[in-house]
Amino acid sequence: MPGGAQLVKVDRDAEDGLDALSGDFDAVVDVARLSYSWVRRAVDTLGGRAGHWTFVSSISAYADHSTVSDELLPPREEDDVQELYGNIKVASENAVLAAIPDAFILRSGLITGPGDGSDRFGYWPARMARGGRVAVPEVDQPMSYVDTRDLAMWIVDAAVNGLKGTFDGNGPAVPLGELLRGIADAVGTEVELVPVPEPVLVEQKIAPWSGPRSLPLWLPEDFRLMGARDAGPALAAGLTPRPLADAVAGALAHERALGLDRERKAGLTPEEETDLLAAL
Repeated sequence: MPGGAQLVKVDRDAEDGLDALSGDFDAVVDVARLSYSWVRRAVDTLGGRAGHWTFVSSISAYADHSTVSDELLPPREEDDVQELYGNIKVASENAVLAAIPDAFILRSGLITGPGDGSDRFGYWPARMARGGRVAVPEVDQPMSYVDTRDLAMWIVDAAVNGLKGTFDGNGPAVPLGELLRGIADAVGTEVELVPVPEPVLVEQKIAPWSGPRSLPLWLPEDFRLMGARDAGPALAAGLTPRPLADAVAGALAHERALGLDRERKAGLTPEEETDLLAAL
């Protein structure tokens, strides 16, 4: 543990699992990912003893990503059901706000940087580092991201400053092609970005967003504006995104530590990319 910190082991699956957390707290930050019960037990146990409360939610709570709508999904008080991720986030937000109306609800966007286990954003710095001809999606689509270090700093500052309210946690959106060009420039290797039209990607069975045989950050039509949430309120409330070059450097260092040639959760293998480029 860091100097000055005290580790208290808890069991968030047990009804009394947080009882070891005694006394009052200046701030609580709950990063419960996929469990309504965890969130409910936390507010029931600690809600009256915390000076500030942060709950890290997700833009997946929104019902419609083909438009920039504030409509939310129906809440579902469930645990560990991946298909209901957004619904569980909505139910969890509701539980927090019912107990702590002044809470800080942070609906995070695409989180990148050191520690990222999704392989989505990281695919691109890793791919640019190899150089050569790089297949990129030719699509009219905005995209945004937030570096995990900037998000963490904002959460700490929010607790210190008593920030309350609900905010989308992402940086400013830019066209996806511009973002990928910026990543290539930041990596600094010699690359040729080869735009691949969507019909070709579909024909070649390339998946959008994530997963095997995919081009990460390319979004399907019904999610096309997921990366277009307005960053203005978050920026005004203290979120300070680092320059793209710094975000790319952090992501690439993490990729290199994991191994650039490892089997990835998202992206194309060199062989798959070669076949895709040949299909053009």
